[in-house]
Amino acid sequence: MIPPAGERALVVGMGRSGLALARFLADHGVRVRACDLRPADRLAGILGQLPPGTETVLGGYDQGVLEDCAAVYASPGVPWHSELLERARATSRLVSSEIDLFFQLCPAPIVGVTGTNGKTTTTAMAGCVLAQGPRPVVVGGNIGDTVLDRLAELTPEHWVVLELSSFQLESCHEPHARIAAVLNLTPDHLDRHGTMDAYVAAKARLLEFQTAGDDALLNGLDRRCRELGPLARGRVAWFDQHRPVPPVGLPGEHNRLNALAAAAIGRAAGLTDEAIAEGVRRFPGVEHRLELVGEWGSVRWYNDSKATNPDAGLVGLRAFPGTPLVLIAGGYGGGFELDEWLAAVRERTRAVVLLGASADELQERLAGHPVWRARSLDEAVELAGGLARPGDAVLLSPAYKSYDMFSSYEERGRLFKEAVRAQHRGL
Repeated sequence: MIPPAGERALVVGMGRSGLALARFLADHGVRVRACDLRPADRLAGILGQLPPGTETVLGGYDQGVLEDCAAVYASPGVPWHSELLERARATSRLVSSEIDLFFQLCPAPIVGVTGTNGKTTTTAMAGCVLAQGPRPVVVGGNIGDTVLDRLAELTPEHWVVLELSSFQLESCHEPHARIAAVLNLTPDHLDRHGTMDAYVAAKARLLEFQTAGDDALLNGLDRRCRELGPLARGRVAWFDQHRPVPPVGLPGEHNRLNALAAAAIGRAAGLTDEAIAEGVRRFPGVEHRLELVGEWGSVRWYNDSKATNPDAGLVGLRAFPGTPLVLIAGGYGGGFELDEWLAAVRERTRAVVLLGASADELQERLAGHPVWRARSLDEAVELAGGLARPGDAVLLSPAYKSYDMFSSYEERGRLFKEAVRAQHRGL
């Protein structure tokens, strides 16, 4: 679980998860070596947050980083079957992760939320619903703050609601969730998992370690989720059938399903329908997911930067029936099935502004549709503003990941909002 005090552990990857791991291990007397493929000049803001005495190996590493290490802890961005981790396993070292340690040590019952799209909204909404009950609630995982460094505040009386990615779930030895929700399963991260079956198997781990007294909440409208029903070890409920349907103030049919999933979580936790409805009503929405930035000149601007694949982009497009859209799209990624998204782009948008690594392919496949190219996000905002008419909405919903131009979808969304507000400042 944790090496004895005085032993050395290797932390691979120095993002938020890696920093939380380094601090946690150091607090338990473990000597920490942290490695990252990025050079020191790209980690300036991170290095100062490492605990004193941390040894660092930056700008690349070889198998020598394993020397004298009793355990290896990988950040979610590190492929679970990378050469380094396989070498660690072959030499009988413990290979773990931040979320794996949390599952092992958390004294509170866990609500796990996974799926391809809607995880962040449903996780945050479920936290808002559970907060209407008598027990304190902590929300984390793949959303917001890390949770390993919050262990000290948790008791068996808490609820912990975790958004869980496929990367996190494959790194857990026994991800036991008292309540597990699988929202939907469409192709994503196949560059890492290799096949759709492997991707689904990673998500299904959230169900495999439940017991008969636990609750498995699945989307009966999603074929692949239905196929997981017989594999679930907990009590299965189809959250799309939850009644009553709580009113939700967010746009789009997908948010109705997210609200049903959050409501089903509330019922599995023993809350009344009245408390569930109040929790959904109070939910303010999630940053970067169909987030209204503002309205200027009768044009509304929305930040949907969390749409990092075509299925999420499709959800964004469908959230505005009858409203002409100017879409900003494009970014990093490959292997996506684009046909349905492209058809919706043609049907629902007045114009499209493309940027990022996928722009060439998308321009070719959108031939005949009004398409503009931008070299930067600022330029894309300027172009979109010129194309939009009163009554339109400008929607940043990239349908691609952000890594070609930004460090994360969060950075992409923040810079978009800054560019929009700068363009309209003083109006």
